[in-house]
Amino acid sequence: MNLIEAQTKDIPELKEICINAYSKNFYDHWNEGGLEWYLDKEFNKKRLESDLTDKNTAYYFINHEFNTVGFIKINNNSAIGSTISNAVELEKIYVLPECKGMGVGKWTLQEIINKSAKDGKKNLFLSVIDTNVNAIAFYKKLGFQFHSKTTLDVPYFKEELKGMDRMVIELKE
Repeated sequence: MNLIEAQTKDIPELKEICINAYSKNFYDHWNEGGLEWYLDKEFNKKRLESDLTDKNTAYYFINHEFNTVGFIKINNNSAIGSTISNAVELEKIYVLPECKGMGVGKWTLQEIINKSAKDGKKNLFLSVIDTNVNAIAFYKKLGFQFHSKTTLDVPYFKEELKGMDRMVIELKE
Protein backbone atom coordinates (compact mmCIF):
# COMPACT_ATOMS: atom_id res chain seq x y z
CA MET A 1 0.00 0.00 0.00
CA ASN A 2 1.08 3.55 -0.50
CA LEU A 3 -0.09 7.13 -0.34
CA ILE A 4 0.55 9.45 -3.25
CA GLU A 5 0.04 13.15 -2.78
CA ALA A 6 -2.26 14.55 -5.46
CA GLN A 7 -1.08 17.38 -7.70
CA THR A 8 -3.14 19.71 -9.89
CA LYS A 9 -2.37 17.50 -12.92
CA ASP A 10 -4.20 14.69 -11.08
CA ILE A 11 -7.54 16.52 -10.78
CA PRO A 12 -9.50 14.22 -13.17
CA GLU A 13 -8.36 11.08 -11.32
CA LEU A 14 -8.81 12.73 -7.92
CA LYS A 15 -12.33 13.88 -8.78
CA GLU A 16 -13.24 10.37 -9.91
CA ILE A 17 -12.06 8.60 -6.73
CA CYS A 18 -13.53 11.31 -4.50
CA ILE A 19 -16.96 10.98 -6.10
CA ASN A 20 -16.87 7.17 -6.25
CA ALA A 21 -15.61 6.57 -2.72
CA TYR A 22 -17.82 9.20 -1.09
CA SER A 23 -21.04 8.38 -2.94
CA LYS A 24 -20.69 4.61 -2.48
CA ASN A 25 -20.31 5.09 1.28
CA PHE A 26 -22.80 7.87 1.97
CA TYR A 27 -25.46 7.83 -0.76
CA ASP A 28 -28.14 7.07 1.85
CA HIS A 29 -27.21 9.98 4.17
CA TRP A 30 -28.76 12.60 1.92
CA ASN A 31 -32.24 13.88 1.21
CA GLU A 32 -33.33 14.00 -2.42
CA GLY A 33 -30.91 15.98 -4.58
CA GLY A 34 -28.45 16.45 -1.75
CA LEU A 35 -25.80 13.96 -2.79
CA GLU A 36 -25.51 15.47 -6.26
CA TRP A 37 -25.34 18.98 -4.77
CA TYR A 38 -22.60 17.96 -2.30
CA LEU A 39 -20.49 16.10 -4.86
CA ASP A 40 -20.59 19.09 -7.19
CA LYS A 41 -19.76 21.52 -4.36
CA GLU A 42 -16.90 19.53 -2.82
CA PHE A 43 -15.32 17.85 -5.82
CA ASN A 44 -15.71 20.20 -8.76
CA LYS A 45 -12.57 21.09 -10.72
CA LYS A 46 -12.33 24.64 -9.35
CA ARG A 47 -12.67 23.50 -5.71
CA LEU A 48 -10.10 20.73 -6.10
CA GLU A 49 -7.70 23.10 -7.85
CA SER A 50 -8.10 25.63 -5.04
CA ASP A 51 -7.48 22.95 -2.40
CA LEU A 52 -4.46 21.54 -4.21
CA THR A 53 -2.81 24.96 -4.52
CA ASP A 54 -3.42 25.77 -0.83
CA LYS A 55 -0.20 25.00 1.06
CA ASN A 56 -2.21 23.94 4.13
CA THR A 57 -4.38 21.39 2.33
CA ALA A 58 -3.31 18.05 0.90
CA TYR A 59 -5.11 15.22 -0.82
CA TYR A 60 -3.60 11.76 -1.04
CA PHE A 61 -4.58 8.82 -3.19
CA ILE A 62 -4.73 5.57 -1.23
CA ASN A 63 -3.31 2.82 -3.41
CA HIS A 64 -3.51 -0.90 -2.80
CA GLU A 65 -2.09 -3.47 -5.23
CA PHE A 66 -1.67 -0.82 -7.95
CA ASN A 67 -5.29 0.38 -7.69
CA THR A 68 -6.59 3.60 -6.20
CA VAL A 69 -9.00 2.45 -3.49
CA GLY A 70 -9.67 5.71 -1.64
CA PHE A 71 -8.47 9.15 -0.72
CA ILE A 72 -7.78 11.39 2.23
CA LYS A 73 -7.88 15.14 2.66
CA ILE A 74 -5.70 16.77 5.30
CA ASN A 75 -5.87 20.30 6.69
CA ASN A 76 -2.41 21.10 8.09
CA ASN A 77 -3.36 24.42 9.66
CA SER A 78 -6.19 23.57 11.97
CA ALA A 79 -7.27 23.70 15.58
CA ILE A 80 -10.28 22.94 17.74
CA GLY A 81 -10.87 26.31 19.33
CA SER A 82 -8.29 27.12 21.96
CA THR A 83 -8.17 23.60 23.41
CA ILE A 84 -6.28 21.75 20.69
CA SER A 85 -3.60 23.65 18.80
CA ASN A 86 -0.71 22.70 16.51
CA ALA A 87 -3.05 20.13 15.02
CA VAL A 88 -3.70 18.40 11.74
CA GLU A 89 -7.29 17.76 10.76
CA LEU A 90 -8.14 14.58 8.93
CA GLU A 91 -10.93 16.26 6.99
CA LYS A 92 -11.89 13.31 4.79
CA ILE A 93 -10.98 9.64 4.58
CA TYR A 94 -12.99 7.43 2.27
CA VAL A 95 -12.21 3.93 1.06
CA LEU A 96 -14.22 2.09 -1.57
CA PRO A 97 -16.67 -0.26 0.22
CA GLU A 98 -15.30 -3.32 -1.58
CA CYS A 99 -11.87 -2.60 -0.03
CA LYS A 100 -13.01 -2.31 3.57
CA GLY A 101 -11.77 -4.96 5.95
CA MET A 102 -8.44 -5.25 4.13
CA GLY A 103 -6.49 -3.05 6.56
CA VAL A 104 -6.42 -0.09 4.17
CA GLY A 105 -7.94 2.41 6.60
CA LYS A 106 -5.77 1.34 9.51
CA TRP A 107 -2.59 1.50 7.43
CA THR A 108 -3.56 4.89 5.98
CA LEU A 109 -4.30 6.44 9.36
CA GLN A 110 -1.05 5.10 10.80
CA GLU A 111 0.84 6.68 7.90
CA ILE A 112 -0.86 10.05 8.49
CA ILE A 113 -0.22 9.84 12.24
CA ASN A 114 3.47 9.13 11.61
CA LYS A 115 3.81 11.84 8.96
CA SER A 116 2.05 14.45 11.12
CA ALA A 117 4.26 13.65 14.11
CA LYS A 118 7.41 13.91 11.95
CA ASP A 119 6.14 17.29 10.72
CA GLY A 120 6.10 18.47 14.35
CA LYS A 121 2.34 18.45 14.84
CA LYS A 122 1.09 17.63 18.33
CA ASN A 123 -2.44 16.41 17.60
CA LEU A 124 -4.52 14.85 14.85
CA PHE A 125 -8.27 15.23 14.94
CA LEU A 126 -11.30 14.28 12.92
CA SER A 127 -15.06 14.47 13.06
CA VAL A 128 -17.25 11.40 12.67
CA ILE A 129 -21.02 10.99 12.55
CA ASP A 130 -21.99 10.16 16.13
CA THR A 131 -24.25 7.29 15.08
CA ASN A 132 -21.46 5.62 13.07
CA VAL A 133 -20.50 3.21 15.84
CA ASN A 134 -18.23 1.12 13.59
CA ALA A 135 -16.11 4.13 12.60
CA ILE A 136 -15.96 5.39 16.19
CA ALA A 137 -14.81 1.95 17.41
CA PHE A 138 -12.21 1.85 14.61
CA TYR A 139 -10.80 5.26 15.59
CA LYS A 140 -10.74 4.30 19.29
CA LYS A 141 -8.72 1.16 18.48
CA LEU A 142 -6.13 3.42 16.87
CA GLY A 143 -5.90 5.60 19.98
CA PHE A 144 -8.32 8.44 19.19
CA GLN A 145 -10.35 9.75 22.10
CA PHE A 146 -13.60 11.67 22.23
CA HIS A 147 -13.02 15.42 22.45
CA SER A 148 -16.31 17.22 21.88
CA LYS A 149 -19.62 17.29 20.06
CA THR A 150 -20.37 19.33 16.97
CA THR A 151 -23.04 19.44 14.29
CA LEU A 152 -22.65 19.03 10.57
CA ASP A 153 -23.99 22.20 9.00
CA VAL A 154 -24.74 21.05 5.47
CA PRO A 155 -28.05 21.43 3.67
CA TYR A 156 -29.83 18.32 2.37
CA PHE A 157 -28.01 16.04 4.86
CA LYS A 158 -30.47 13.93 6.84
CA GLU A 159 -31.18 15.68 10.12
CA GLU A 160 -30.77 12.54 12.27
CA LEU A 161 -27.20 12.13 10.96
CA LYS A 162 -25.91 15.66 11.59
CA GLY A 163 -24.54 14.95 15.08
CA MET A 164 -20.76 14.64 15.04
CA ASP A 165 -18.12 13.51 17.53
CA ARG A 166 -14.75 15.19 17.35
CA MET A 167 -11.99 12.75 18.16
CA VAL A 168 -8.32 13.51 18.75
CA ILE A 169 -5.09 11.61 19.14
CA GLU A 170 -1.99 13.10 20.70
CA LEU A 171 1.01 12.59 18.44
CA LYS A 172 4.34 11.32 19.71
CA GLU A 173 7.56 12.24 17.94
